This record gives sequence, C-alpha cells and structure tokens, in this order.
Amino acid sequence: MAGTNRTPSAVRRAATASLVGSALEWYDFFLYGTAAALVFNTLFFPDVDPLIGTIAAFGTNAAGFLARPLGGVVFGHFGDRVGRKSVLVTTLMIMGVATFLIGVLPTYGAIGVWAPVLLLTLRIVQGIAAGGEWGGGVLIVSEQAPEHRRGYYSAWSQTGVGLGFVLSAAAFWLVQATTSEEAFHAWGWRIPFLAGILLTAVGLLIRLRVMETPAYEQAASAPSPAAEKSKLPVIEVLRTQPKAVLITFGARIAENGATYLFLTFSLSYAAKIGVDGDLALIAVVVGMLFESFAMPLWGALSDRVGRRPVYLGGAIAVIAWAFPFFWLFNTRDPVLIFVAVFVAVVICHGAMIGTQPAFITELFTDSRVRYSGVALGHEVASVVAGGFSPIIATALFAWAGASWPVSLFLIGMGVITVVSVALAPETRTKSVEAGGARREIEPAADVPAI
Repeated sequence: MAGTNRTPSAVRRAATASLVGSALEWYDFFLYGTAAALVFNTLFFPDVDPLIGTIAAFGTNAAGFLARPLGGVVFGHFGDRVGRKSVLVTTLMIMGVATFLIGVLPTYGAIGVWAPVLLLTLRIVQGIAAGGEWGGGVLIVSEQAPEHRRGYYSAWSQTGVGLGFVLSAAAFWLVQATTSEEAFHAWGWRIPFLAGILLTAVGLLIRLRVMETPAYEQAASAPSPAAEKSKLPVIEVLRTQPKAVLITFGARIAENGATYLFLTFSLSYAAKIGVDGDLALIAVVVGMLFESFAMPLWGALSDRVGRRPVYLGGAIAVIAWAFPFFWLFNTRDPVLIFVAVFVAVVICHGAMIGTQPAFITELFTDSRVRYSGVALGHEVASVVAGGFSPIIATALFAWAGASWPVSLFLIGMGVITVVSVALAPETRTKSVEAGGARREIEPAADVPAI
C-alpha cells in the first residue's frame, strides 16, 4: 500500500501510543481550562469583581492558545527535520513539568501579583508544548495507516484528546466530591495538577516504543534532490501550499471554538443561571466520554463517504444547535442539559474532530513539510477560536445578560467552517507517501462497519 509499509499490528500499536500519549498530554492542558472556570478567578484574581475575575482567568487560559502557533512552528520544524517521534517525546515532557509546577504554585494571597504572572508563564509553556503535540500525534498514525482506513485509525489520536478532557474534568469532580468547599479552594485543586507528573511518566514509556512513520523515513532517505529535507519547512509550506494552510485554519474555527463554548464556557454559564455545578460538570464529562469513542466511527464514516460530507455535516449541526443548546440549559432540567451536551459534542463536534486528522493530513501533499503545515494551520486557529471564545462568550453574556449573542457567535464560527470546507478538495483517495505524491487510490471495502 502506498503511504505505509507497516503491518496491521504496527499500525494498531501506533494508534494506541498516540491515543494514550495524547490523552495524558491533553489531560494536562485541559486541567487549566477547568480550573480557570472553577477556581482561578478567586485564587489568582481575588481583588476584582467576580465576573471580571472569570474573564481574567480565561485570559490566562487564552495565553496558552496564543503560544500554540509558536509551538507549532518550532516543533513542526523539528518534526519535519528530525522526525515525528522525538518531537512527541519532548512535548510530553515539557507539558508534564509545567503542569506539575502549576500544582505547587503559590496563590495571590501568598505572593501577590507574582502569582498570576507565574501562572501566566506556565500556561504559555503549556501552550508551546500543546502546539507541537497535536500535529505529531496525528501524523504518527495517519502516515502509517492504510489509505482506505486512514480516517478510522487516525481518529484514535483524537480519542486521546477527548479522553484527556474526560480525565481532567473527572479528576476535578473527584476532588470536589471528596473535599469540603474550603479544602478544595485551599489545596484540593492542586491534586489533579500534581498527579499529572505520574501520568507523564506513563506516557513517555509508551511513546518511546512507537516507530517512526514510513512517510518521514522515505523523505529522510532523500532519494533525489527534490526529496531532500526542507531547511525552513514552515516557509516552504506557506509558499507551496498556502490554500491547504488556510483551509485547515477555517475548518478548525467551528470545531475548536465550539469545543470551548460547549465544554468550558458552559460550566461558568451554568453557574450563573443557577444550575448545579456538579450536574453541569458530569454532563460534560459523560458527553465527552461518549464522543471520544464516537470519533473513530465518524472517521470510519469518512472512509466510506468522504471527508468533506462528514465534516460539513458537523459544521452545519453546530449552526443548527447554537440556540437549542442554551435553551435546554435554561430549563435547568438535568435530562435536557444532558441532551444539550450530548448532541453538541457527540454529533456536532464529533463529526468534525473525528474526520479532522485524516482530512488535514491529506490536504498537505508533501511529507517533507507536512508537520509544519498541519501544525501552523491547526494552531493559529486555536488562538482565534479556542483561546478567545470563552472570553468573547463571557463578555457577550455580561453585555446582554442573555445567551442569544453567544449563540450568534457560534453560528458565525460555523459559517466560516462551512465555507472553508466547501472550498476544499475531497481528500479521501489522496496518497500521503513521501515526496508529495498525489496518486489516486481505490478505497478498499474492509472499512470498519458503523
């Protein structure tokens, strides 16, 4: 098969390593978003209005997203120059150490203004690591998977992202459930951050066992001058494949923006309208757990019908669900809140994120600069959509005193993604082999059944 010389067991091992490593790294990254919604406003910004404190806490959260393109460029460069595997090991180590240090960080009451300054610094370090992680985690699988099952196998890397969120939210819920409110704010919130260092060690052991991808190995062998490694991959990908970078950016807007509204802003929104905090958090955790295992099914569906139809379906669903999501929350009915979250994450978001790894990998036809292109388009969108969405949503809610402008904001992001994906080529039958090969292949019939 073009694009891979790995046995099925090797592909499954790569998918498993990507899933576990991604889950542990994104556990670290998502901890911060949950803590920003629940405790950071009072612990690190206590001298301001609670709503302003929430915006400030989300602001430090956004700083991590601002740093992600830098991580994407830096680690994308090394991923294209020295290999996918070594970069994945490095990013996991950086993320684990930064997360542990947040867990031992003194609060504002202990060291004053230095507390939010150090918190911001560590969040930036987390952002740099996360910026290099996603592209490598995806490529380590998608460049090894057989073409006719690339959507299915590569989606397992996204399952790792989903499980990372579930682990982070569940860790906070467990600590909240076993400590008093006073103890949780005093020291309990630190436990999930400190536990991250142990999980990092597990992730490192797993990632050290994974094999480098055939596409990178073929490019590294440089069989011809045209296949030699690029000295500046990010510059070359912008020069040779700018459309692929722009499509990646646009495709990410609704997917990433919706994530942080459905999963992060919804927690603070629930608190402001009087919904029990445990109920909202449990609904989010359960929804993400279901979505995590729905992602490979969406990826497998894209192997059958194409990347564009599935991705467009998810983006259109975001537009359609933008108002009902908040209407159901406003009922304060536990069952309807679970329905709101389930549809939002399993169907709307799941269709996009499950298809995304194969779709974005296939957009970049030159494996010599693919890591840089994937990371750049993906992470710049993370700044615009994921980093600022909770802040914008909180400000819109404060301005209107209602959810309708937040729904319109969601619809706007959905429209951007619909247009971007509609302008993209169908990539399902594109080869990802080294040297920019674009040979058409016939999909096989043994794609996993949905």
